Amino acid sequence: MSDYEVTLVNDNMREFYVRFYGPGETPFAGGIWKIHVELQAEYPYKSPSIGFMNKIFHPNIDELSGSVCLDVINQTWSPMFDMINIFEVFLPQLLRYPNPNDPLNGEAAALMMRHPKEYEAKVKGKIISSYRRQEYNAHSCSEYVQRFATKDIMDAAEDGNEDEADEEMSDIGSISEDEEQES
Repeated sequence: MSDYEVTLVNDNMREFYVRFYGPGETPFAGGIWKIHVELQAEYPYKSPSIGFMNKIFHPNIDELSGSVCLDVINQTWSPMFDMINIFEVFLPQLLRYPNPNDPLNGEAAALMMRHPKEYEAKVKGKIISSYRRQEYNAHSCSEYVQRFATKDIMDAAEDGNEDEADEEMSDIGSISEDEEQES
């Protein structure tokens, strides 16, 4: 995955973080997410565990745990898939085409189905920092992107500045506090 910043957890090739950028032309454009990946001993025959570490407002992603509801990862995984498929196809497609009929985040799903413009307004904010203007050519960034998926938030989390990062990070169950501080 040469185009992705990958950080190993405890020098373990089976557990790592990937810096994932929101796909262009979506409300998530300009956002940066830290994705936790765990490869099972049976990988590639068994799917990896994938979770968003920082918060994201999406019908198919649990806001608190970061868990992803995606059939291709959870049910129909094939050994023909690899990490490139996940980060270049599956996750970008999930962000482009949410499925509110199979939600992990009921609030996002209900808002999307009942009040699509309000959902869009919640996801699409117009606050853009000077950093974003330079790096992303003034893409409109979502309210959640602005609050939870900026470079500053990611850097604070990686530098161990927990006061700034705690609110922005998901409560993913498989990561201990010791492991978070080491990354």
